[in-house]
Amino acid sequence: MEQILLFAVLGLGQGALIAGIALGVVATYRGSGIINLSTGAVAMVAGYTFWALSTGFFGFSLPIAAALAGALTAALAVGVLTEVAVFKPLRAVSPLAKLAASLGILLTLQATVLLVFGTQPQQAPSILPSDAVTVLGVTTPVDRFVLTGLVIAIALALGALYRWTRFGLATRAASENEQAALLAGLSPNSVSLANTLLSALIAGLLGVLAAPIVQVDSVTLPLQVVPALAAALFAGFTSLWIACSAGILIGVMQSVVYYLSTQSWFPTDNGNAMPGLQQLMIFILMIIALYVKGAGLPRRGELVEQRLPAVPLPDRLLRPAVLATAAAALALIVLPFDFRQALTNSLIGAIIVLSYVVITGYVGQISVMQLALSGTAGFVLSHLATGLHIPFPFSALGATLLATLLGVAAGISALRVRGVSLAVVTLAAALAMEQALFTNTSFGGTAGVTVPPPRLFGVDLGPGAAFRGLDGNEPSPLFGFLVLSVAVALGLYVANLRRTGLGRRMLAVRSNERAAAAAGVNVRGVKIAAFAISSFIASAAGTLYAYNFGSVSAARFTALAALGLIGFAYIGGITMVSGAVIAGLMSTEALVPHALDKWFGVKGTWALLFGGVSLIVTLIANPDGIAGANHRRKKSKRAARAAKAAQVRAESATSDTAGATTAPAREEVAR
Repeated sequence: MEQILLFAVLGLGQGALIAGIALGVVATYRGSGIINLSTGAVAMVAGYTFWALSTGFFGFSLPIAAALAGALTAALAVGVLTEVAVFKPLRAVSPLAKLAASLGILLTLQATVLLVFGTQPQQAPSILPSDAVTVLGVTTPVDRFVLTGLVIAIALALGALYRWTRFGLATRAASENEQAALLAGLSPNSVSLANTLLSALIAGLLGVLAAPIVQVDSVTLPLQVVPALAAALFAGFTSLWIACSAGILIGVMQSVVYYLSTQSWFPTDNGNAMPGLQQLMIFILMIIALYVKGAGLPRRGELVEQRLPAVPLPDRLLRPAVLATAAAALALIVLPFDFRQALTNSLIGAIIVLSYVVITGYVGQISVMQLALSGTAGFVLSHLATGLHIPFPFSALGATLLATLLGVAAGISALRVRGVSLAVVTLAAALAMEQALFTNTSFGGTAGVTVPPPRLFGVDLGPGAAFRGLDGNEPSPLFGFLVLSVAVALGLYVANLRRTGLGRRMLAVRSNERAAAAAGVNVRGVKIAAFAISSFIASAAGTLYAYNFGSVSAARFTALAALGLIGFAYIGGITMVSGAVIAGLMSTEALVPHALDKWFGVKGTWALLFGGVSLIVTLIANPDGIAGANHRRKKSKRAARAAKAAQVRAESATSDTAGATTAPAREEVAR
């Protein structure tokens, strides 16, 4: 019992950090109606800044107090830039677009930190007391209690600020009805800025104070937003006290779970404790929170126009499909081996993004699980092909169907969840699958698992097939042709889905679920169908990925990689098949990043930075993405040509009429 108490107290440190980030999330939501996924990244920026200023990273070192002031200044600067450059221009867009914008901020901040400070985790000096204290016979560091007390004090201070000040009254008014607040003379922009700065200050302070406990790195701190979102869900994104209490308890529970995993009776995986149980606990807590608090989040500014990306009806599918297929097939033969591999990676990336076109573009739901489903299909394929010796294509079909069933099961369990709530839950699910499944050696493992090449009637269709293209190197164009055929087939299916009755029902659900239900649309059935289709597409991409590299590794299916892929999907155009193609070209190890790396020395981190900034710019300047903008230009040109042709016909008809009326007059003169 003493050990459980010890680990519970030790968990107060991480719990305080989670609670602080949760308070920041709630403050931002109160002020602007945005669920800010980058709140943990703000803590990361402050933690790295404090470490750099206090240890001489920049060539000079400051006293602890000055370094703390510099770190908080950096956090506030991020808050100002976030509000002025991102949140303010997106005030009238849909909640999903705002969530995607916060994702762009997270990717930008993470890439910036990686470029400036590198990938090595750092140990920052501690500001809090390092003494020990004995409580109930257990000796523990006093900094855990100090940090927890500080977070509780912050929650109480924020509660008083919102309850008894004019600022708090303005925040409540703006959160309930932005138009009424405007009529009353309040500025929603000023209210949002003030709350964003409060959020950044809290996250930055906790990022510095908790850094010695959780370590400063570019992955752990940004992803602390996931358990913080669980705490915010329990709080309904409004209650500061519940968010603080739930965050602290989540940290304590994670620490206790870690202690239990060290016991001899605890389930093991290859001699080690079963991985991913902490992340799985967070996912289960989110489901419980949604059940207790309800699936819907409080909505802001219902009367404010909320733009969604347009979903144009595709036309002339056959000709562009044939031309693109012929160009890709020729490129797979004539390109050098490295660009041939990059093109194959682009096609697989485009297939994964097609799943986002269905679930997000057509139905308006952000699911972060798509990449995790791809990884699941890849790992299952390895077990079916190497363990059960099931040949191609039955092993690939079996893996795709099993992963699809997992996606459908997740979709059924989340039927009451929609919009940004679904994004939050599926982010936790993706993280749980990454840690509990992919790193589990009985299923996958960090070292990865092998996958034999696909063979059909004795013919090798894998990257090592005999036909090697013009340069005679691997990968073989035959495997590229296989990937291309799947990409074309699925692309044509998704494009035609927009034309069908199911596609129209999907768009009705996307526009307004209640109105669609009132019109007789089976909303539950449409959502299940969308989950099934998108899961099948993502799973098919996972099997192709496994064949492409001959193995499956957990490192390629992380939650952060999934967030980056969603960003590229928005940039390309998340409602169009052509947008999926553009996103595939920009995805990891695809043609665009490979060309930038080879020709200009632009590495992957710069590509991540480009993706984050481009996502923000796209959402602000062009919500329809590159493909949507191209479609509008073509439509405008066709309309201009049609108008010009109509004008020519009208002028021709006028001249003919004039000629017809003057002819009798000329005849009369002649007589």
